Amino acid sequence: MRRLIAALLLSLTPALPAAAEGEVAGEFDYYVMALSWSANWCAREGDARNSPQCDARHDHGWILHGLWPQFERGFPSYCRSAKRPPSRGMTADMADIMGTGGLAWHQWKKHGTCTDLTATDYYALSRDAYARITRPAVLRQLERQVKLPAAVIEEAFLDANPDLEADGITITCRDGYIHEARICLSKSLDPVPCGRDVLRDCRMTDALFDPIR
Repeated sequence: MRRLIAALLLSLTPALPAAAEGEVAGEFDYYVMALSWSANWCAREGDARNSPQCDARHDHGWILHGLWPQFERGFPSYCRSAKRPPSRGMTADMADIMGTGGLAWHQWKKHGTCTDLTATDYYALSRDAYARITRPAVLRQLERQVKLPAAVIEEAFLDANPDLEADGITITCRDGYIHEARICLSKSLDPVPCGRDVLRDCRMTDALFDPIR
């Protein structure tokens, strides 16, 4: 009897839809541009990986971690896209602002596919976004590692970018270091307020910040 009841219940349960491979490309609300301080990333993990980004011949400051499509809450990733993936040459050409071609490839795969842009246009838009935000020059003048409040980094960006509001940028920390400055931009790359799930400022008052190597 128990087997019969179980079989009847199973037959009445609607079939669940198959899991999607990713959200629909082009459906998002705004962008988050993530800028990572290269020396801090190298100190935390890049040196251990022997990343070319951390080679002494470079003088990377804020590199472009990525330009991420974002919903007002949450974000799409690994979207279904018919766009051709970038060539190795295209990703290598992004290393000057992204550190490595490998990062450029990963960003296309995870985030670029969700823009509904071609790889060429996504990278061009990423360059445009990177160029529109002034990275504070004072941070390039440090000669030794310092400890500082994360709020100081945010203030430096706000001072350097008069069109940027406090609710349009958030500073993140990781492993005791300043990690990223995340800036929210419209689809036309104008500053906009960040969603509540993005605007989570680091509250550290003694975050580590390494000088450019």
